[in-house]
Amino acid sequence: MIPSCNIFLVGLMGSGKTTIGKILSRNRGLAFYDSDHEIVARCGVSIPTIFEIEGESGFRRREICVIDELSQLQGIVLATGGGAILAPENRAALKERGTVVYLRCQPQELFMRTRHDKNRPLLQTDDPLGKLKELYAVRHALYMDTADIVLDSGRQSTHALVRRLENSLSLAAIGSRTQCPAPVPG
Repeated sequence: MIPSCNIFLVGLMGSGKTTIGKILSRNRGLAFYDSDHEIVARCGVSIPTIFEIEGESGFRRREICVIDELSQLQGIVLATGGGAILAPENRAALKERGTVVYLRCQPQELFMRTRHDKNRPLLQTDDPLGKLKELYAVRHALYMDTADIVLDSGRQSTHALVRRLENSLSLAAIGSRTQCPAPVPG
């Protein structure tokens, strides 16, 4: 059996999963999915509305279903929500069905990227930086344990980050003898 060529991006909100994922999928000729966008499309309402009506636990149940479904596809890049890593089911599915890339970013940088974004319910607090530090403290070990590749996504250009990720993925494929499509020149 040929190992999966799926690439799953994990990391805190604002780490660049969607931006990097779109470029990576285009470069590799793979389909791109964002689990948060899929949940919104299926529910027909925003994530803050889901949180308001069902709470975080309701959102997380929906997220488990979407990640299970999407991770079973072949030849995709999937940007997961920042909290997807909390569910053991998600961690297992991601590890078993593709290469997991942790886009690591420090809370201060994440705060600078997300401070004006009203579509992030967990940051609608009096101390969003404190919340990001708290989330990092809880989730960092889970990201590290799940990831095949860890890439710092701090202050660098998106294209430089994608190049570093492409190199890491190529080395990982060589090490595992994975037969995946080569990146599409572009």
